[in-house]
Parts: sequence; C-alpha cells; structure tokens
Amino acid sequence: MNLPANQTRCNDLDYPDYSSLQDCIARYQSAIPSLADLGAQLQDLPSPVDADALIDRYEPCYPLLEQAMWSGEAAFHPLLASYQALFREQETLIRQRAQSNHSCDTRHNFILSIPVADRPPHLRACLESIYQVCTQFDYGGHASGVWEKIKIIVAEDSRDEANIRRHQDLVAEYRQKGLQVIHFGLAEQYELLHALPPQQRAQLGNLLTTQPRDRFHLKGQAANRNLSYLKCLQLTENPDNTLYYLIDSDQSLCVNRQTAGGEEAVVALNYFHTIDKIFRTTRTQMLTGKMVGDPPVSPAVMAANFLDDVSAFFSRLATLGSDQACQFHGVPHPKPGDAAYHDMAKLFGFENKPTTFDYSCRLQGAHDHSACLTDFAQRLNAFFFGEHLTRKTWFDYGSGFAQLSPARTIYPGNFIVNHAGLKTIIPFGHLRLRMSGPTAGRLIAAEIGERFASFNMPNLHRRTTGADLADDFRPGVEVGQASVDLSNEFERQFFGDLMLFSTEALVKQADVKQPFARDAIEAVINQKETELLALYQQKHDAIVEKNQQLNELVFNAGHWWLNDPVLAHALRQVRAFIDNIDRNFGEHAAAWSQIQSAAHRAQRKQQIVEALMNYRAERDAWDSLF
Repeated sequence: MNLPANQTRCNDLDYPDYSSLQDCIARYQSAIPSLADLGAQLQDLPSPVDADALIDRYEPCYPLLEQAMWSGEAAFHPLLASYQALFREQETLIRQRAQSNHSCDTRHNFILSIPVADRPPHLRACLESIYQVCTQFDYGGHASGVWEKIKIIVAEDSRDEANIRRHQDLVAEYRQKGLQVIHFGLAEQYELLHALPPQQRAQLGNLLTTQPRDRFHLKGQAANRNLSYLKCLQLTENPDNTLYYLIDSDQSLCVNRQTAGGEEAVVALNYFHTIDKIFRTTRTQMLTGKMVGDPPVSPAVMAANFLDDVSAFFSRLATLGSDQACQFHGVPHPKPGDAAYHDMAKLFGFENKPTTFDYSCRLQGAHDHSACLTDFAQRLNAFFFGEHLTRKTWFDYGSGFAQLSPARTIYPGNFIVNHAGLKTIIPFGHLRLRMSGPTAGRLIAAEIGERFASFNMPNLHRRTTGADLADDFRPGVEVGQASVDLSNEFERQFFGDLMLFSTEALVKQADVKQPFARDAIEAVINQKETELLALYQQKHDAIVEKNQQLNELVFNAGHWWLNDPVLAHALRQVRAFIDNIDRNFGEHAAAWSQIQSAAHRAQRKQQIVEALMNYRAERDAWDSLF
C-alpha cells in the first residue's frame, strides 16, 4: 500500500495519522537496519487499515530505538524525541480505536501512592517527573484535560504544618496541570483507620499504627504506605484492571545517563506502558524496580568505602597545584548494580574487590583546584543524608526494560502490585527497623515465588535537593548547627540487618504460610547475631583507622590548602565531616554502645522474635480486608 498515512482508513475511522512512525522509519532505517523490515510491513498494510494491525506495528520499533539510544553510538536526544513521539501517536490511535468501536481501553489503570514526610522539594521533583512521563508518553491519553488512567495519592506523614500546606499547594498545582492528584491528609487517614471494626483494627495495629489522633504524624514509611493502601482500595473502581504503584517522595520517574558535561536526568522510560504489558502477559503479582543515582542504603553501611574515596581525593589533590586547571573531570564511574557503595556487599552476594573511586568534579567552566576543593567540602556532610559523592549508580539498558528476573527484595520506593498483590505488604513497621524492603522481600518470595519479579525500570533516587541541607529531612537523622547525629538510624540499621538475615535463614527451613515457632526463630537470631557482631566490629575498627588517616592527611601533612585563607571555610566543613564520622562511628558513638550492649540487644531481639511469631496472624488479619 503506497498511500500516505493521512489518506487511509482505520476500521470506520477516516484518515488515521501514523506520520511519526513513517518519519521515524525513514530517518533511522539506514542506522537501524531492522527498521527497514518494519517499514516494508507498514507498506503491506491492507486498505482500509486494520486498527489492531496498525497499533501493533509500533511495538517492535521500541526495543530497536532503545538499543540504539543506550548504545552510545547514536545521537541520544533526537532518538529519544522520535521514541516519545511514537508512543504519543500510538496512544492517539488506541483512543480513536476505542471511540470507533464504542469500547473501552482495557489496559490497566494506575493508582500511585507517594508517602511523604516534611519533604516539599522532593515531592515537587517526584510529581514533576510523573507529569513529564505523562506528557511525553501520554499513557491512556488526556483528551478530557486530565490523564484518565492515572491517579496519584500523596499520603501525608509530616509533623510540620508549614510543610503540610506546601504539600497541599503542590497537589493543587499539579491538578491544574492535568494530574489526578489527591492529598491524603492526617485527619482523613485517622478516620479511615478508625472506620475499621475495633477488633480488626487492634489486630492490624503493628501494620497500620496505633498512634493517637493528636500525634498522627511520622508514623514511619511502612505504616504510612500501608495506610495508603486503604485509600487505594477506596479509589479502586475495577480491582481486576487496576495496578498500584508505590513511589517514595525522594524518587523520580526518570533515569540518569553519563555525558561529557556530567550527569543528566532523562525522561526516557515509559513506565506505565511497560508495566501494563508485564501484568497483562505474565503471572506477575508483585513487580519491583531498583534505583539509580544515590545509593538505596543508609550512610551507616557506606562510611568505610566513602572514607577511602575522600582520602584518595586529598591524596591526589596534594600532587596538584591550587591554581592549576581542575583535573577531576572525565573520571570513570562504578559499574551499575554492583553495590559498590556498600561496606558489606558480600553479605548480599556481591564480590567487590577493595578499590577507590575517583571524585568527579561538578563545577562547569574554567576553574582551579581551590574551587574544586571548596565545592567538594560543601557537599561532604550530605553523606550523612545518604548522598555518596563518588559511587552513584548509573542506568544500564542491558537486555531491555521488560525482561523479568526472580526478586527477593522489595524496593519500597519503586514497586507495583495488582489487587491480589496488595496482600503482600511490608510488615514490622512498628519496629522502625531499616532493611524492611529486603526483609519483606524474603517472606514474599517464599510465599509467591515467580509471581514476585524484578524488572529493569529503576527510578532516579536523590537523597538531597540542593546546595545546602536546610530543606532536607531524613527520619533518624538529627541535625545540629555543625553536627549530624545518625545514632537512631545506625542502631536501626544493625537490628534491621539482624531481622533481615534471620528472616532469610528462617524461610529456608520453615513454611512461611504457617506461624513460625519461637525456638526456630531464636536459634537463627542467635546465630546471625554472632556473625553480624563480628562484621560490625571489623567495620567499626576500619572506620576508626581510616578517619584518623584522613585527619592526618588533611590537617597534619602540611599540604598547600592549609596555607590558603580562601579555603578556611572549606577546611572547617572537612573538619565537621571528620568530627561527624567520629561522633557516629567512633569509639564513643552512641549507636555503637547500644549495639555492644547485651541488654539492649536482648530487648531488640525479643521484639524481633515476637514480630516474626505474629507475622502469620497479622497477615491473615490484613488479608481479610480483601
């Protein structure tokens, strides 16, 4: 068929437009030979054009463009623009087909839940990324002025009234832009919780919180997320055709790529299209993606390798002149997905060789090493909020977006479930332990097997939002005028690790669908406690030694930066960093004393034992909601 696209028929539709598809094939078929075959198939479409056949022609184009985009061998942004245009055009055809056939678009509707606590800048970035994905890919269309197949719940957990108002303003702003955003406030959460029968509510207290009305904030990410499920159920019109997408406020629906000018965030993944297809064509019940950008772990498990990298930076800086043009550009980055940021990566099956990673200067334009050091020092204390200056994770296309692999960890800021999957919650929120996602993942993998899967659609994770930390909030991190206290988070990390690895061992020997026996739980906890104490002791000793070495290198070796008055403030920031490392990980660190205390460990272990013993009963109570 040689007619132009605007002179064909699609069922009873006149003049369907598929010019973006034609243009893409014509433009790129020489660089991507497989597109030529698709072009020939397009020419062979019957007349009048069958809507299904035409819409299906777009699908094989997408992986071809993706491979070309992420190979680094083609101009990225023109390809991305064509890629996005194809999706928008396909969406228009899907909508026209439904109108022509007087039928509905049977693809999944999405309800997104974003738990947020005192983080307006993070929430803005998150909502903006969703808006950009909707704008660029147009999943479900927005002929009515709103994207009809996507609803968003902002689940409030803030303590600060000013931040609550800022969150509400953001919801209103993005509603004006066409997103169906709902602010799920504290009062409404409390009322929805207390609409449950008292006996059922009591059974669910550890999952949904027992905090009183006048202190119904900072309930914790797990409790707030689980409460948002109740709102999700309330908004669900068709349980069989709805997917529930859980996103953390410090994550965005985009990925990062390395360029000559540094890191670039790109809206290059059509999350909704791919996720819908996975759930329509597989038995998946729970799907989780990972993260790129800042590490998904606590600074409590990154201090040793970060100190290595900071010392490497100063060691190299000492060999260079202060007014010399900056040499910290174009440095290689760690391979994605290898947990290079984790001090104890071996615990998770990664065999990382000891090495250091070079710092990549963020400054643009001509500048010297004095300016580089100033900027480096300014960001050092962001480490305590979870930012790692030297070991970001970068997006890797690999074998594509939709290829599934067995999962064993939930990434709480990036997972999707169908209606049946709402039963597979993240438990033990009342303990406020870290590693809740990996712990839940071990339980869920043991229960539903291959229906729990991972796919290659990460979110971009940003721990901090600006040049200073004044507008950033991280539960478990207390900030003073010059100090940062990680004691709460560090303690929760150790016992979160104990919970995780005890659970991992337990599900290998016991039926997760039956209540766990006390003696079995206690046996694995005692074993894992001994192993973790030894590992944490090794890490503790290494941090103390590395921090002392850094102090000597920066302040006692007579290097050029000590004599430059312009760098006085930068050196105070470095001193604050070293002091904060000592405060949080040194010999007299409060969290280290708690971990060393047999009495404190006994109390925590008892909480863990009881939580695991009660898991099945709590799950049964939760499942009854459905």
